[in-house]
Amino acid sequence: MTAGQVRMRMALTALFALVLTVLPLPMWLDVLRPAFLVLTVLYWSINTPRAGGIGLGFACGLMLDVFQGPVLGEHALALAIIAYIAVREHQRIRSKPAFQQSLMVLAALVSYEFVLWLIDGWTGHPVTSPLRWLHCLTGALVWPPAAAILSYSEGRLA
Repeated sequence: MTAGQVRMRMALTALFALVLTVLPLPMWLDVLRPAFLVLTVLYWSINTPRAGGIGLGFACGLMLDVFQGPVLGEHALALAIIAYIAVREHQRIRSKPAFQQSLMVLAALVSYEFVLWLIDGWTGHPVTSPLRWLHCLTGALVWPPAAAILSYSEGRLA
């Protein structure tokens, strides 16, 4: 697969994940929705760190900021930080079984949400509900099937 094809698949899966992330849902279901865009950026940063990575994280975060962020750049910063960590540790993460990968993804999602929580607090938009952290758990639970679907879109099974 050429680099252009990989980048096209990354762009299409990121666009699909963005749609899943901003799709309107009832409040009770919206709280449980995994952060699909974050999971997609993590997948591409782990499996193709040279093509994905910080640039993909920043671009996807900026798109998410345009759709739902109260402060322009908060999701971009948080996703770029998470993508950096994923690129840096990609070999260690890829070599683990799915359950351990899910635990690492849980740590990444908690870190992502912590950065957003800090920025929201500093800018005067604090969200103090503990439900804010619930999507971290659902994202970790969804990671194995999401990674399998994304690896299938990449043309190979993980």
